[in-house]
Amino acid sequence: MSLKIYKDLEQGTDEWFQARCGVLTASLIGKLLTKTCSAIAKNDTAERVILDILGQRVNGIGDESFQTFAMQRGHEDEMEAKILYSKHVAPVSEIGFMTNDKWGFTLGYSPDGLVGEDGLIECKSRLSGLQMQTICSQNVPIEYMPQIQTGLMVSGRRWLDFISFPALGGGKMMVKRVYSDPKFQALLLDAAAHLEAKIKSYQAEYEAALHNPDLRLIDTERRENPEEIMV
Repeated sequence: MSLKIYKDLEQGTDEWFQARCGVLTASLIGKLLTKTCSAIAKNDTAERVILDILGQRVNGIGDESFQTFAMQRGHEDEMEAKILYSKHVAPVSEIGFMTNDKWGFTLGYSPDGLVGEDGLIECKSRLSGLQMQTICSQNVPIEYMPQIQTGLMVSGRRWLDFISFPALGGGKMMVKRVYSDPKFQALLLDAAAHLEAKIKSYQAEYEAALHNPDLRLIDTERRENPEEIMV
C-alpha cells in the first residue's frame, strides 16, 4: 500500500489544485458511473472526465472552477457542520489531500475531516426539500456513495460519517455512518481501470496528432485569468 498524505496542504489553494492535477479523485469518480451507480457509464460526461484528466497530465495544468454562491454556502455550512460534529460526536482534524496507488493507478481524496485513527467525515449542504428527503429515507443519497467509498479505499480507514447539513442552518443535521462496501468498491476500481485504459488510447491519438504534418499545433502561454476560462 502506498498512501501519501498532504497534511499541510490547504484545500482550494493553487498548491492543492496542483497536487490533484491529473489524478482521478473521489469527487470525480462518480461521473464514470451511471446515475444509479450500478455500472460504468458510456456517455459524454464520462468521456469528458477522461479527456479532462488526460489534458491535465499532458499540460500539467488543472482547469480552474468558478466560486458560485452555492459553493460558498457549502463551504460555510461545512465549517458549521464540523463545529457541531466536534461538539456532539468527536473531534475532527484536517488534511489537504491524500493519494493511494496500490492498485497500479492513483486515486485521490480530499477528506472533509479525519476522526481519530479509524474515521472520516464527509459534509454536504442540502437545500430544505433534499434535506427532508434524506432524513426521511434515513439513508445516504446514492450520488454521494462513489465519493464516500473511494475515500474509504484511498484512506484505508474503517468508517465514514456522512453529514447532511441543512443549507444555511435552521433545521436538523443528520449524521449517518458508512462502512466499506467491497462490491461497490470493486465497481469503482473497474471504472478507474477503464479510465486509465481510455486515457492510454486517447494519448496515443494525441501523440499521432502531434506528428501529423497537416496540423499546425502552436504552443500558447498560460494566462492567470480564470474568469475567462470556460469550464
